[in-house]
Amino acid sequence: MKTVFKQTIEVRHEFPVIFTRSVFDTANPELADVLRGAGQRRHRLIAAIDSNVFEAMPELCERLRDYAERHADLIHLVAPPTVVRGGEACKHGSDVVAELHALIERYHICRQSFVIAIGGGAVLDAVGYAAATAHRGVRLIRMPTTVLAQNDAGVGVKNGINAFGKKNYIGSFAPPHAVINDFDFLERLPERELRAGISEAVKVAVIKDAEFFDYLYRERERLSSFSPGAMEHMICRCAELHLKHIAEGGDPFEMGSARPLDFGHWTAHRLEELTGGELRHGEAVAIGVALDSIYAHKIGLLSEFELARILATLEGIGFALYNWALRWMNIHDALEAFREHLGGELHITLPDGIGGKVEVNSIDEKLVAECITALSQRKPPRAAAINSSSGVSEHDGRSKRA
Repeated sequence: MKTVFKQTIEVRHEFPVIFTRSVFDTANPELADVLRGAGQRRHRLIAAIDSNVFEAMPELCERLRDYAERHADLIHLVAPPTVVRGGEACKHGSDVVAELHALIERYHICRQSFVIAIGGGAVLDAVGYAAATAHRGVRLIRMPTTVLAQNDAGVGVKNGINAFGKKNYIGSFAPPHAVINDFDFLERLPERELRAGISEAVKVAVIKDAEFFDYLYRERERLSSFSPGAMEHMICRCAELHLKHIAEGGDPFEMGSARPLDFGHWTAHRLEELTGGELRHGEAVAIGVALDSIYAHKIGLLSEFELARILATLEGIGFALYNWALRWMNIHDALEAFREHLGGELHITLPDGIGGKVEVNSIDEKLVAECITALSQRKPPRAAAINSSSGVSEHDGRSKRA
């Protein structure tokens, strides 16, 4: 005799993604409103701050304490804000996760309490993973502080750390309770970090929104000089497209193999590994997008004119589209690692004209090598980011524009 019960579970997730300025100004209602939406009571809260953010904004802890005191009816900051190691290094191993688990246990943070993560994408990933796994899920409020985190990494549902020499090998899918993007954080970023985040906008525009791509192409010079108006529009539209894909793409927790938003990432992940994190994620994505766009042109998916516009956009923004690590990249191994990361069959997203995409299940490795040669022969633009420079972690070496 055989007995089978079929279980169907439907879970609805809803969270706001807010864009504001001066989030910890006591008159700014955004954080208070987020907490008020979780119930009109005093909410227990701990905060983790990226060390690079803290170095640039040492007053941040005091501002958070002042905000909590001003909204004492809603906020019970149960411990001083904790400063955690910033940059990709915070994801190497489980130290940061263990530190957060210990804090959550020590201060009796429960599933109805909150963890606030303030930092770049790597810190959001690590702190988010700690929050997702303590008590099987503590409420998380993300406050992204880099362009890449505000327009991409911080608005999704993924958390994780690196392990076994592989990026994001350990992690979880756990939607945040809220995302609050404060544009003021960007004023302390160095130019290299400001530029790196723009590549994700180019990526999503090429495969999803021809009108947005036209905007990026048209405004590439203003973006290269980080004009606030151009940057803020780019960030908001990029975040909107990522959110729309997560909500409407049919696979928010990536149970399948096809991941359109990973366009350009099979190369990017391997370049980050080969350079030991010296190459920023956004810089590596720019190279990956360029490489896959050249490949798409060679197999007839992009016209020469379309390819020229994509490369002109990336280079006009200031990206160098060739890095020494491309010479050492084993193409077969990089594709196989990406296939394993996806799970199951290889799916590579390629642009099918600007604003469209197609999934392919195989890649001509010899042709990829020709595309790498083509990239190596391009002359970097004068304003290009120096991808081979010494490692400068997120928020280090900030410009003084603020």
